[in-house]
Amino acid sequence: MLTAKATMFRWRFIGLVYVISLLFLLFQGGKTSFMLFCIFNVLLIYLVFGRWSGIASVTGVRRLSNGANSISEQALSAGTRLEVSLTMQIPGVWPIPYVLVRDRLKSLSGTVIPIEASFVPNYRRNGVVQYVTPPLERGVYRFDSTECSTRDIFGLFEHTGSFESSEPFTVYPRIVEIRQWRQMKRGSKGPYSTSASRLSAKETTQINGVREYIYGDRLSRIHWNATAKTGQWKSKEFERESLPRTVVMLDRYAGAYENKDQFELAVSAAASLLEFGLRRATAVGLISVGAKSDGFTPKASAEQRELMMNHLVRVRADGEQPLYRAIRQSGTLAAAGSFVVIVSPQVGEETIRAMEWLNRSGVVPVLIHLQSKTAAGRTIAGDIRGNEWMKLLRKSGFAVHSISSLQELPDALEGGQL
Repeated sequence: MLTAKATMFRWRFIGLVYVISLLFLLFQGGKTSFMLFCIFNVLLIYLVFGRWSGIASVTGVRRLSNGANSISEQALSAGTRLEVSLTMQIPGVWPIPYVLVRDRLKSLSGTVIPIEASFVPNYRRNGVVQYVTPPLERGVYRFDSTECSTRDIFGLFEHTGSFESSEPFTVYPRIVEIRQWRQMKRGSKGPYSTSASRLSAKETTQINGVREYIYGDRLSRIHWNATAKTGQWKSKEFERESLPRTVVMLDRYAGAYENKDQFELAVSAAASLLEFGLRRATAVGLISVGAKSDGFTPKASAEQRELMMNHLVRVRADGEQPLYRAIRQSGTLAAAGSFVVIVSPQVGEETIRAMEWLNRSGVVPVLIHLQSKTAAGRTIAGDIRGNEWMKLLRKSGFAVHSISSLQELPDALEGGQL
């Protein structure tokens, strides 16, 4: 509305000046008034025909890349900066001094990232704009229509056009590589060691294919023929005995998380555990306990991985029930002898009751506890202070790993209990 009023005011002002110029020519006469009137008519023609500059019919193509490679959803994780290239073509012949480009990247969660850039069209009336987005958070993103605008050389009138060139893309949670998990490999000690050890994974001597080299692999594992052919380090993959089923349980209780970053740590830890299990050909499932409990049956397949990762992309901390009550109400998809890995920041009696209940259900409970920076020394429910609740769990034979950042997860699992 304000833009329309400003435009109307400018046209009225131009009309007033035109009438004054005409009256000056009629009543004053002479070469000076005639030249001024002619110059004003030329400028007026330029302003009027600027409406048909071709910017309204602009077309363009958007290309996305992640570093030197084209965008790959499997490689696009939270924290990635996306490189965007816009190539635009403006039809027509009317001169355009410059083009201002406005782009908007939106996520399904409501986050909006506005981008502004400009370019000067070349003699073929096309141009390229390149920019890099800020680090992207986990979620599904889509670009709005790209708006292109230009003004006349006096900056009086703006002419706009837009085009659509976008497909939704997904930014997955951060994933840290876990080379091995000693507890899963050798079986857990304690009151549930019999069922866990019986199902523990052991490698056989039968080669089952070739995989990417993982830092720390022994020289005897390197597949030299595949390495020579591909030019990249490859390792031998051996067949394994049956692995225990693993279920990752993500706690989404809103009241347990201090801030958004702590919940992102929980999602990233869960995603890393899922990736580790599926890379080891383990049947892995997921229970997401929130306002709505979602569950995925343990399977060792790429389709299952895609379903669980897509769920983690959209998941939010919207739970209303503390850990113990949420677990009781949601049930479990894990069979007896399976590993149930709880990823949660909750502490105290609530966590102890949840672990004991899972143990009585015949599964092997493991806790990945997300440390709180402000809870140190604070009184916990049930008169259990500080980390005493964690010591009680470990004395009872439960595996408890405490982390404060995603980079600590591999060390916690590879090195045993912390």
